[in-house]
Amino acid sequence: MTTVITGLANLILHSHKWIRGSRIGLLCNPASIDSQYRHAKHLLNQAFPGQLTALFSPQHGIFAEKQDNMIESPHAIDKDLGIPVFSLYGETRIPTPEMFAQIDLLIIDLLDVGTRVYTFTSTLSYCLETAAKLQKRVLVLDRPNPVGGIQIEGNCLSPDLSSFVGRYPIPMRHGLTMGEYAAYINETFHINCSIDIIPMSGWDRRMYFQDTGLPWVLPSPNLPTPNAAIVYPGQVIWEGTNISEGRGTTLPFEQFGAPFINIDQLISFMGGLSIPGAILRPVAFEPTSNKWAGQVCQGFQIHVIDPYRFSPYRTSLKLLQGIIHLHKDRFQWKSPPYEYEWEKLPFDLIIGSSVLRRQLENLEDMADIEKGWTDELAEYGYTAAKFHLYK
Repeated sequence: MTTVITGLANLILHSHKWIRGSRIGLLCNPASIDSQYRHAKHLLNQAFPGQLTALFSPQHGIFAEKQDNMIESPHAIDKDLGIPVFSLYGETRIPTPEMFAQIDLLIIDLLDVGTRVYTFTSTLSYCLETAAKLQKRVLVLDRPNPVGGIQIEGNCLSPDLSSFVGRYPIPMRHGLTMGEYAAYINETFHINCSIDIIPMSGWDRRMYFQDTGLPWVLPSPNLPTPNAAIVYPGQVIWEGTNISEGRGTTLPFEQFGAPFINIDQLISFMGGLSIPGAILRPVAFEPTSNKWAGQVCQGFQIHVIDPYRFSPYRTSLKLLQGIIHLHKDRFQWKSPPYEYEWEKLPFDLIIGSSVLRRQLENLEDMADIEKGWTDELAEYGYTAAKFHLYK
């Protein structure tokens, strides 16, 4: 297997002399590493001595230590470099002019997971907007989309449900790398930031993370493996319900459940344990924290057999329909707040549609539901393809 060369590695390999003399800020977290596990902050400090003047951290913190939503990180001082670390998930989620006063160039090196609700893309967008207003340059170091760049899936977010877990009308699974995403939103939504992208070498759109030869360092606490990232575009919907998404267990997002779920009835509703591209394996688990902590939950682990046939969003929506149908008396939608939205239902924010929620409640056929977003998904795919950097 040939190891993909990331944007970070290409930056270090080719120097890019135009950066010299600029004060550099770096938006990063523990996954901002090269193939030898060396962190971007150390590599940049070596390549551009004395130029790295500030670090910025996304949700979960500079060490990805914060477990859940709306758990904020404070500003800090980096103990290795003695420079400030500005939290972009604390007292503000939008970088301030005071933060950007310390830099001329912001380098962004984050591993996105290809899902609309993953907040790193929202942080990226706020950085682009602030940089555009303050006439600062942004350089995105590209990384693989862990769930590939071919499959796109789901309804496009309704603009009235724009939030920190989805700012733009794109589908749940967007099929772009971080660099492509930055270019797409910068032009499509008229941010007009001065942006450069250092692409990867050796990545193609069929690759899942397991195909890249790169080491996996979890980008957030509850995505410990590439397998968790594969199911995440669907399994994230449980965050808007009283069903455990596996937080507080060793298999977050790969397994889900609740004490009241009747496994046999749900298997019957799904038509068996085999679903396209995956197997549902009945499990029981006891979360140590979060929903149903200390109680035994009945549910499933999703074992993906063929990621090219597996549709995570459709699968989880169908499972949700079954639970709504079978457990009307116990199932609940989670109440606000969720990601700093205090009135709208968290589930609506996550899936980007209140219409879809009602369709699920009414047990409308999934094929008919999907037909409703076919045109908008095709239009998105056509537009997004203009920003593809890789075959």
